[in-house]
Amino acid sequence: MGIHDISRTELDKANRLPRFNMPFELGLFLGARTFGSGDQKKKACLILDRDRYRYQKFLSDIAGQDIASHDDKIERLIDAVRNFLNSHSPGRPLPASSLIQKDYERFRALLPELSKAAELDPGNLEYIDFAWLASDYVSEDTGKPL
Repeated sequence: MGIHDISRTELDKANRLPRFNMPFELGLFLGARTFGSGDQKKKACLILDRDRYRYQKFLSDIAGQDIASHDDKIERLIDAVRNFLNSHSPGRPLPASSLIQKDYERFRALLPELSKAAELDPGNLEYIDFAWLASDYVSEDTGKPL
């Protein structure tokens, strides 16, 4: 499975160039799915953008893919990802999007405290720091829905 949010393609303020990591990674994923063999051909993919047809202005070659829009709203993003994962994962259904949203808001509120406890600067977290803190938060048995 792959989840690709291509909404963050704005120009970088320092060098006035766009960041194309996500569209590049999406291209690799789609290439592997199209030209790969075995399990590669079975990969499911969710592609997200802010507006449903915005991608046509900067990545028109992915026309024909089903692009979901989240309107730059975290609730819509969580809903789209939850529904995609729920429909492509065996086993019990995932918690409702509204519960995931509440848990995410709780995590964001606790993030400064969690960062400091891990001796990290809450105002300057690298992606790996954020991912580690999120993983630790979800794995703790605190009665959260996830």
